[in-house]
Amino acid sequence: MTAAEHKQIFERIDQLQPEAIELMKHLIAINSVGPKNNGPGETEKAEFIKKYLRQVGFAQIQDYPAPDHSVVGGQRPNFIALLPGRTQNRHLWIITHTDIVPPGDPTKWHSDPYQAVIKGNKIFGRGSEDNHQGIVSAILAARAFISTGLKPACNIGLIFVADEETGSKFGLVHLLEQHPDLFKKQDLIIIPDAGEPDGRLIEVAEKSILWIRFKTTGKQVHASTPEQGINAFRAASHLVVELDTLAGLFPYTDPVFNPAGSTFEPTRKEANVPNINTIPGEDVFYFDCRVLPVYQIQDILAAVRKIANGIETKYRVKIEISTEQAEQAAPATPVDAVVVKLLREGIREVNGREARAQGIGGGTVAAMLRRKGLPVAVWSTMDEVGHQPDEYCIIENMVKDAKVFVWCAMAHENL
Repeated sequence: MTAAEHKQIFERIDQLQPEAIELMKHLIAINSVGPKNNGPGETEKAEFIKKYLRQVGFAQIQDYPAPDHSVVGGQRPNFIALLPGRTQNRHLWIITHTDIVPPGDPTKWHSDPYQAVIKGNKIFGRGSEDNHQGIVSAILAARAFISTGLKPACNIGLIFVADEETGSKFGLVHLLEQHPDLFKKQDLIIIPDAGEPDGRLIEVAEKSILWIRFKTTGKQVHASTPEQGINAFRAASHLVVELDTLAGLFPYTDPVFNPAGSTFEPTRKEANVPNINTIPGEDVFYFDCRVLPVYQIQDILAAVRKIANGIETKYRVKIEISTEQAEQAAPATPVDAVVVKLLREGIREVNGREARAQGIGGGTVAAMLRRKGLPVAVWSTMDEVGHQPDEYCIIENMVKDAKVFVWCAMAHENL
């Protein structure tokens, strides 16, 4: 594609900015919290998006619903809007999700979470950054091709999935299980669902995720007669401290990741006894472990069990260990993969910045694709405020990310 065509389509994206803002407002106004979080699901939002896509010229929209009797209608919406390119043997897939997390405590918001508020260069509202920014940017990029009459070098496929916030069983997992031939090895896959404020981070790898539940059982007694009981809280507290040794047992670091090492953090603690003058006979707490791919989850759990055995012996308690989540890291996307090269080039062209390929501690749906040998990059320009009160997206980021997507769709033939 010529320099003049690049200029034409980038200018068209700028012209479409007011329309993109209006689209964002409509998306924020629709509650699409999933049923596991006591919400209505994504159907209303999905139907709105499909109607909008048809209005702006998308001729090919295909539904891939997942059966789920917990929502009205019995289905969770997944759908693909396809824009044909000059060549049919490769797709640029941009995967976004239509579900959002609950707003949480409304008193911590300065405005209605479901009413978009624009202040300066920011749009506030639940879902604005996670994942409506990605939705709008992806649509804006494809919309610019349609409205200029220019054709992308490859097909552009916008994939809108449900259930990302609560496990993806009814979203991307459903697509991969029921439609395994959808993605090809030569395809380019971008997931705009994580990033940094300067847009330099291209996520290519993730750590293993291990959430551990510890239940310590002793003997409950009156606090004035501690010798007659076994204080589960005290034993559990010593266990928390002993688990700090995990970092030394698994010390490997990898500069691709930030932080470079594995992390082992105590997080949630359940209430034990409701009153002060009782020694608790049970205590429950949790650890969140983010483990470098070089280590196996079962080896971490074996080390945890050994540490717990020592606490059991010393304090005469019983410690039950169970996992709330245990997901071994997927193979990394190669840092020289075509999708990474294109994103680097596009970020340099649009933002004048040099991006870096990096691993993260968080988990995204990219892992599901990487396990199937598909190179995928997670990228966006964002402040990472998605699950917070007063969530927002920056309008300039929304527009510039669309230009980077356009670049990837136009320039892949040159690599």
